Amino acid sequence: MSRRYRRRKPMAQINVVPYIDVMLVLLVIFLVTAPLLKQGVKVDLPRVPSKPVSSQASQVPLTVTVNASGAFFVSQGANPAQPLDAAALRHIATEVLRKHPKIQVYVRGDSHVSYGRVVEAMGILQQAGADKVGLVTEPPAAKTRP
Repeated sequence: MSRRYRRRKPMAQINVVPYIDVMLVLLVIFLVTAPLLKQGVKVDLPRVPSKPVSSQASQVPLTVTVNASGAFFVSQGANPAQPLDAAALRHIATEVLRKHPKIQVYVRGDSHVSYGRVVEAMGILQQAGADKVGLVTEPPAAKTRP
């Protein structure tokens, strides 16, 4: 007994079911990871008119945050994990600046923290090897006319 094999005609339609499956998986991944990308430490930045920072650098800047209670937090593209003391801040900043000497360094100081605490953070960063340290502010609130 011989079997006859019929030749199938080529399909002229695109099967989009696998693409839909991939898109749904990506949607779920992005929905789960999106809340993790939010910056962690809440700081009430001073409102000062200033020029925006140019983002020409290819690296994520090193940001030191001083919250209202005076605790230091370090972030470099990720969420700051836990409060640090001055020695831990100096150690982390030294390591980052040793690996990336041209990295931009910023200090975010809460408007209710003592000025000395923000200056202390700037001094630690300069001792760690930062040539320039920038201060982060927010633009003033827009004035509404009556």
